[in-house]
Amino acid sequence: MSRAGETDDDVKQRSGWLIPIAVFVVTAGLSALFLLYYLVPAPTSFIEEHVAPTLRTDRVALTIDGTKFSVPANYIMFARARQGGTLKEAQLFTTFPDFEGYSERTASSYSGNAADSPVIFILLREEQFKISEAERLQRIYLTYVADPAGQPGPFGLTQYVFRDDSGYHGEDLFVGQMKGKPVVLRCVRFSPQVPSPSCLRDARIRSGVTLTYRFKRANLGHWQEIAEGVDKLVASFRVK
Repeated sequence: MSRAGETDDDVKQRSGWLIPIAVFVVTAGLSALFLLYYLVPAPTSFIEEHVAPTLRTDRVALTIDGTKFSVPANYIMFARARQGGTLKEAQLFTTFPDFEGYSERTASSYSGNAADSPVIFILLREEQFKISEAERLQRIYLTYVADPAGQPGPFGLTQYVFRDDSGYHGEDLFVGQMKGKPVVLRCVRFSPQVPSPSCLRDARIRSGVTLTYRFKRANLGHWQEIAEGVDKLVASFRVK
């Protein structure tokens, strides 16, 4: 029986409003949970892992896309990667011209960012785009330069200038040849905003694994020695 003063029509009207309100509350709650799940960063994303060099020289077993590496711990930049195992990428560093790992003798080189710093940063990672270095040059980089013919550059390199309307503006492209294959280097230009620019190369170790390394543009004159040294170093890390 209805409460005193309430008619059957009053009860029906109230019931009609309760259902839409309940649906709204449930929908809003689910939407909030969805946004929290997809938009709120995971706890680990609040903390950026810092470079943590070590003097340890014991070898760490790493696997990237099925390729096995055995890397001395003092070449590995981050402590987490020194736990070893299967990784999507591994960040390493070394110094030119000796290609040594971190040590008491070389520690001062790793702590600075001078324009002529001898430190070379190396990234081994799962291959994202299955193209060779030569294909990357033809299919990507040369489509963004002002003159695809290039011009003679320094140190036996061919130099290209990226157009200002490209995503690579502020960089120069240098291409050399080693063993009949191109060595493709993107170098940030010197400027008041970038007084210590770097050069970067992407190359394929094997299908599935890419090698990227970066060195200071002031050392561009040693591009061949750096390319040979990095290749030899990474080859020494691979488990045959």
